Amino acid sequence: MTPPSTPAGRAPGTLTGIGVGPGDPDLVTVKGVKALRAADVVFVPVAETGDPGYAERVVLAHIDAATVHRLVFALSDDVAARDRSWDDAGAAVAAVVRDGGSAAFATIGDPNLYSTFTYLADTVRALVPGVRIATVPGITAMQDLAARSGTVLAEGTQTLALLPFTAGEQRLRTALDTYDTVVSYKGGRWLPQVRAAVAAAGRLDTAVFGARLGLDGEAVGPLPDAAAPYLSTVLVTRPRGPRGARL
Repeated sequence: MTPPSTPAGRAPGTLTGIGVGPGDPDLVTVKGVKALRAADVVFVPVAETGDPGYAERVVLAHIDAATVHRLVFALSDDVAARDRSWDDAGAAVAAVVRDGGSAAFATIGDPNLYSTFTYLADTVRALVPGVRIATVPGITAMQDLAARSGTVLAEGTQTLALLPFTAGEQRLRTALDTYDTVVSYKGGRWLPQVRAAVAAAGRLDTAVFGARLGLDGEAVGPLPDAAAPYLSTVLVTRPRGPRGARL
């Protein structure tokens, strides 16, 4: 589908990043659904394979496919390919918002947390000065996994660190030594290394693993010692103690 253009001469419109949660269509907020339905065009990210992504599946559970337009993003380490995909995506969105149209970009999780939306918004700002950028928060994978596993993320004076394993194994080890709760994203293919770091910190007993939350093939349980999907989440907490012990 080619995104529609808007009549020339109007003030720039709005690009809204909408967090659609970790994959379960029921976890999109009411405000998020309203924003999806109000947009002239809803853009969804897909990989170069063209297979539907998590965000697209969630969006299609709530709105008609006629307003949905795919944006292909390169996921490889090829910087040039990645830049081209950001430029192409930005141009597609700019064509909608330049003269007053409204565009939405659906992203899994939250648009302000490890999201492609931040790069898209920067690109559109450069192409369309005066464009309005807004975001609708979404439920994150760590919140969903905490709910599905009955895990308390933090209470009282406890501290919490969130980091992608792609930031480096040493940073994960440092966080495990420093914070009460540690959440690791994007460690699926390196799960044996994640497990080794958690075990070295003596915290394996309180580690919880989750993948494909709310979808077919959902996995929630102890931290395995084998590779898993890229979008995996690991929660590592400390024993809670009696009621109020962490105040």
